[in-house]
This record gives sequence, C-alpha cells and structure tokens, in this order.
Amino acid sequence: MSARSDGPVGSDIELDVTNVAHGGVFVARHEGRVVFVSDAIPGERVLARITEARHGSFWRADTVEVLSASEHRRPHVWSAASVDRDPAQRAGGAEFGHIDLDHQRTLKATVISDALARMAKLELAPVVEPAPGDEVPGEHASSGKTPGIGWRTRVRLQVAEDGTVGPYSARSHRVIAVEDLPLATAAVAAAAPLRSSFPGATSVDVIGPSTGGELVFPNEPKRASAARPHVIRERVGEREFELDARGFWQVHHQAAGVLTDAVQDAVDDALFDPSAANLDLYGGVGLLAAAVGDRFGRTTKITSVESAANATDFAARNLAEWIGAAAVTDRVERYIARTAAQASARERGRQSAATVVLDPPRSGAGKSVVGSLLTLEPAQIVYVACDPVAFARDVALFAAGGYEVRALRAFDLFPHTHHVEVVARLTR
Repeated sequence: MSARSDGPVGSDIELDVTNVAHGGVFVARHEGRVVFVSDAIPGERVLARITEARHGSFWRADTVEVLSASEHRRPHVWSAASVDRDPAQRAGGAEFGHIDLDHQRTLKATVISDALARMAKLELAPVVEPAPGDEVPGEHASSGKTPGIGWRTRVRLQVAEDGTVGPYSARSHRVIAVEDLPLATAAVAAAAPLRSSFPGATSVDVIGPSTGGELVFPNEPKRASAARPHVIRERVGEREFELDARGFWQVHHQAAGVLTDAVQDAVDDALFDPSAANLDLYGGVGLLAAAVGDRFGRTTKITSVESAANATDFAARNLAEWIGAAAVTDRVERYIARTAAQASARERGRQSAATVVLDPPRSGAGKSVVGSLLTLEPAQIVYVACDPVAFARDVALFAAGGYEVRALRAFDLFPHTHHVEVVARLTR
C-alpha cells in the first residue's frame, strides 16, 4: 500500500506512534494534527487508514500494516481481531490483545497517571495489579498457556439482520461472525451459540455464574421489559449473592473477590464508625456493602442505594443478616441531595462520621453527587472506578471541596482490553 498525505477518510498514511490514550487507542501526529490510531503500540511506525477526519480537530485511523514493530507486540490472542484482517472485519472487545500482558498494565497505569495529572493535578504512579490467575507471560513461558484469557463470565453477542451472531467490530454496529471467544471462560465459550441464528433478536447473552450451569438468553425488544428475573447465585469467598442473571455482576470470574478485598483494605479503621450513616452508593445487589459489613460486624449500619428496583430487592435479601443494613431504591443523585438538604443536626453528626463506598457507572459520579457528598462531609470516601478519566474528573471535584486521595490501587480486571479498575480512599 502506498502512503498518502492528503488526509481524507479512506486514505493511508504513515504514523509514528508516541503514546497511549484513553479508550484503547494510541497517539500519533500527522503534519501537526493529532491522530488516534487503533491496533498500534507506542514506539511503532505503522501504516494507518483514516476512518474519521474532523475538520480543525483530530483524526481517527486503524492500523493496516506494522512497518516497525514494538518489542512488546505479540500475535493477537484473538485471531478475529488481528491486524492481519481488514479493519472493518476485526472483532471488537480485545483492543490490547496484540500487546504482551505486562506492557498492557504499564500502558493502563500511564492512562491513569495522565488522567490524574491532567484533570486533578496529581502526580501518582499506580501499579496495575493482576487478578489471581492472570499472571504475566514470563510465569507461563514453559507451560504454553496464554495468560490473561478465559476470564469473562458474561458475553453479549450482537445479532445481525440475518440472525448471525457475533461481536461488533470496533466503533461500529457491524456484526462480525467469529469462531471462538478466547476471553470467555471455557464453559461460557462452549455454551456460546456462535453458529446459531437468532432472527428477531437484538442480542444474545451468555452467562456463566459461579454456581449452576451456563445460561443463554436471546434478547428481543418486545420482551425485554416483561422478562421475569432468572435467579442465579454468585459465590464470593464463603458468601453467596442472589441476583437476576440479566442484572449487573462483575465480568471477570475473580473480580468480585478482588474488589471485596480491595474495598475492605481501603477503609481506614481509625475513621470507621459502625454506628454512623454509612453508605454504599450505586450498590447493585449489595456486594460492597457486604464487604464492609463482613469486615466490621453484623451490627454495622450501612444503606445501599441503587436505582434498579430489581437489584435493590436482591440487595435486601443479600444484606439481611446485617441488622443495621438497608437497601433503598432511588437515583443516587436524588437520594444524596435529599439527604443533604433534610438532615437534622443529629443526622449531620452521623453523616460526618460516615464511610461512603462510591461505585458509579462508567460516566462517574459527576458534579451533583460529588457536591451533595461534600455537603455531607463524610469521614472517608472509598471510590471504586471503572473509568480513569471519569475518576480523575471526580477527584478534581472532591479536591475543590477539601478531599484528597490518600490511597490508590489499580487492578487489571479486563486483560487484553483497555479497561482498568481503580480503588481509592479520599479524606479531608
């Protein structure tokens, strides 16, 4: 392919890749313009095809040929996503699969550090820790095992108009037929109906709970809201949690245990008051509220707040043994704003002694929730984040109200993807 420099969508250009950006893409420049390019590694020179050219702004491009490879480049863990395929036919969902696993974690640490420096003016250098079983390649050199695969307990396959199932290609709604799912657990991969047809469905969920067998749910638009809960049980250590199979649960088979331990470790004993108005915000089915209760005893007072009524019902069951626990169905921003506005002087005291576990969606907590929490002035906030940029943005908001990051850990709960989990403690 010949390199061209005129820049319209569809043209090929040579790029020197210099850094990693949030979102699973990498940074290069072409004639002074920033180009976000996929399937590359910092330090490489690649031939890339422009897919988006915003006038006066950045471009997006896909690598079509590696001209000078990084020492960290490896054969892709998923052949369906390899750079050897046409970019339009590459499966999405494993955008770091061409990078050796240890270097993936280095790049994820860079994204976290860059976000905190840029948005919160913090200079922190976290080490991204693997989940148990996801060791670095060197530890498996003699075993032949590919590290960092076989961890997904939940997979959503998309359905094309003709009924074909598969993942979307990256940044598109084009369904790609695939032969395997290497990131899925062996049981989920075996249950996935990759060669079946589902006309009329929009997607197919394949779920592998830690207890019981695998489940396959075709999703049809007219039936989605009327679907009855299908109760499953997930085991975390010695404890079991009930939930709807279609409800939220951590995807990595070790993630619930990792986050339970991390939250327990993040809470500062000296600041914890079991009789305070402790909160678990965006609490889901009660996983992290249970982590706090297990550490500090069954009389610990903690209220789990979640907007999904179905999840709150399960949270009430899962937290039943803690006599001080409660589960509330409400939007977090509304609940916190009301709590801050209506608190009596006595309640203010219990709120200022509180520990708040904050586990927002990928978009972060945002100004409204952070502002209300600043009004409550809790003793400590344990923030569980699945998006480093949203986390850094919220950290900056907390900093403006006098809260600083006192402890920070990062976990690679999504190997071979760009996603990373952060657990931090913030105090005044």
